[in-house]
Amino acid sequence: GKGRGNQHVADKKAKSKMASRSLTLQSLALFAALALCCISMASAFSHPPAPALRPASLGLASRGASVRRASFGLNMQEGKHPLHGAIDKVVNDNKIILFMKGNKDFPQCGFSNTAVQVLKTCGAEFETVNVLENENIRQGIKMYSNWPTIPQLYIGGEFIGGADIMIEMYENGEMRELVEKTMAE
Repeated sequence: GKGRGNQHVADKKAKSKMASRSLTLQSLALFAALALCCISMASAFSHPPAPALRPASLGLASRGASVRRASFGLNMQEGKHPLHGAIDKVVNDNKIILFMKGNKDFPQCGFSNTAVQVLKTCGAEFETVNVLENENIRQGIKMYSNWPTIPQLYIGGEFIGGADIMIEMYENGEMRELVEKTMAE
């Protein structure tokens, strides 16, 4: 009787060890795939914007204002996008606007989904522009803000940033405060 019980315990330990090894191999494979993806993404952005122009490095009061002024001084010959005026109108005609991949009901990218969820959690009433519908808008918004990635959030006509900055602002309470203030105006 007793030897049989010990064999059962030994069998369970062996199965547990095998399952653990299998899980470790799966984890390593997933990690390798993610690392490869990150490396290929990093090479796609081999020339990121200068750190001084990243909204995360700017104070809340000047966030976006400095970035937008940097791109607004351009004329057509220096690279102002043909849709600059139309984008400027959309940004200034909407209290809260998110340029994203997909729309708020059907985000088509994880970062865009994160941005939508942050805004919804803050109770924001906002509009979206699906940059996947028009390559000119997709490139134009990047030139307009001097920011290389999508999504891009504008509140009260000011460029706020992308999903990472939105998360940071949500976590420290700035996003809810800014949304509530803007919606009350």
